[in-house]
Amino acid sequence: MQPYLTWLLIGFGLIIVELLTGTFYLLMLGIAAFGAAAVAYLGQGFEVQVIVAVAVASAGCYGVHVYRAKHSKQQMASVDAGQPANFESWIDQGGGLARVRYRGASWDARVDGAGDLQPGALLYVKNLEAHTLYVSRQRPA
Repeated sequence: MQPYLTWLLIGFGLIIVELLTGTFYLLMLGIAAFGAAAVAYLGQGFEVQVIVAVAVASAGCYGVHVYRAKHSKQQMASVDAGQPANFESWIDQGGGLARVRYRGASWDARVDGAGDLQPGALLYVKNLEAHTLYVSRQRPA
């Protein structure tokens, strides 16, 4: 089988799998395989084909990464945002770290506007990062 046909099959395979995942990274790899197929069709050696594939894949994946990073703020808000949590106790009042009761369990939480809170005080979840809730006294909009 001709090398350019192999690259084309790899490219089509990657793009078909991309249609199932929707990440756009596999699309970039498929386009890179098409670039390598074009170079192979022009009669260049395997080393040049691989260099073209790597260069196109690197540029494409970097472009997808930059695009996603730039538009990450437009993602949907956390499903926990605005949900009530009850203050339990301070872990480090100066640092704003507390324990809160949320969904029937105790959670570590960072409290915005930390001040004088009594056990049972109502707080609202702003965000959840890793295993730490970010809460405030005002319900997020």
